[in-house]
Amino acid sequence: MANATEFQQRVQQLGKLIAELEQMPDSPLKVAAGELVHLLMEVHGTAIERMMEIVFDSQSAAAVTIDKLGGDPIVRSLLLLYSLHPEDLQTRVRKSIDVLRPRLRKLNYQLELLGLEEGVVRLQVESSGHACGSTTANVRSMVEEGVYEYAPDVTSLLILGLEGQPSSGFVTLESLAGPRISQVSTTAAQALAVGGAD
Repeated sequence: MANATEFQQRVQQLGKLIAELEQMPDSPLKVAAGELVHLLMEVHGTAIERMMEIVFDSQSAAAVTIDKLGGDPIVRSLLLLYSLHPEDLQTRVRKSIDVLRPRLRKLNYQLELLGLEEGVVRLQVESSGHACGSTTANVRSMVEEGVYEYAPDVTSLLILGLEGQPSSGFVTLESLAGPRISQVSTTAAQALAVGGAD
């Protein structure tokens, strides 16, 4: 069974393959592939949503079960993919910061959330001592991994106080099978209809 990191890598690979599909010229194969992805995502999303409803309706301990599902790194990624996670983005980002702070304190760093707006997270990291370049790079990597573990759907992560550019995060359901794939399928289907009329 895949661990959380391997699972996340597979989700990201899925996003890359979808992006490659979108770049292909219109063809019947592209239409079929786009529709296949869209239908799979729709079927899986509906089934997972129903599973969550059954768990919620089953007993008084349902909230605990749903929280456990939302906390599991593999299930969490799947719930996020289908926009079914029980916690909102802000709650998950704050949880990641709460987990990161003690680890960073051991390295003489402090972490503060400056803002979270439209999926863009701004963090401030400050060192209480002198930090070398390798430590700074390690801290940056630790913060990125920590935030994305709880909130892989963050669209951009800006870490002030450390050198480097903003990071981009999770592949969203919309980017996998949402409007773009639907649009690709519709455009290609119209092209086929016109071609078939000749």
